[in-house]
Amino acid sequence: MNKTTTQLKSLITKELRVYFNSPIAYIFVVALLGFMFWYFFRNFFLVGQADMRAFFDLMPWIFLFLIPALTMRLWSEEIRQGTIETLLTSSVPLYIVVIGKYLASMIFLLISLALTMVLPIVISSIGNLDWGVVLVAYFGTLLLGSAYITIGLLVSSLTRNQIVAFIISVVISFTLFIISQPIVTYSLPAYVVPFIDFISFGSHYSSIIRGVIDSRDVIYYLSFTALLLYINTQILSLKR
Repeated sequence: MNKTTTQLKSLITKELRVYFNSPIAYIFVVALLGFMFWYFFRNFFLVGQADMRAFFDLMPWIFLFLIPALTMRLWSEEIRQGTIETLLTSSVPLYIVVIGKYLASMIFLLISLALTMVLPIVISSIGNLDWGVVLVAYFGTLLLGSAYITIGLLVSSLTRNQIVAFIISVVISFTLFIISQPIVTYSLPAYVVPFIDFISFGSHYSSIIRGVIDSRDVIYYLSFTALLLYINTQILSLKR
């Protein structure tokens, strides 16, 4: 195991320890599972279909508030406590620190989503659930969550106030998700709409949860994640 891998593993372990030693992690999991299960089963037996579309339609709106709450402390707490100076002056490359915080958040999100797999298992025992569509939708949800995390991570590096980081992250994430909706695009020139659809989280997410993986949607999310991680690293370089 080389030095970079060791440093990255150490950073991920540290961040995960912070998550699980704080109430935020448990609030996140309980809120995600509790609300999603309640909302889904409230209408499931009335509809009478073994389908999880309602679950995945609601997920972006749950993430919109829970993920900023999860990421608001990632850099803000370091800035407030002064420990960011240690990170910026250590021998660990800045991009490793950024990736470490990002991957720790992704691992925590993956664990949270894995817990919701109880839902499709229960549904499949009742009806004929299309597991292919469900797994693709979970993949799309993870990509969307990744984009939300990088926004929260970037915003957190700009302020020591966690509440400010939370609010700004919610606003940016909400804007990028909603801008492709008809209520926004109907007043825009026709030639602008394709570009709006391209940069919107919502249009790419809607495409994936239908059960079809389009390489353009995957590339969009991966590129967005990489870009914001790069910008986050450059901001920290300026602080150094």
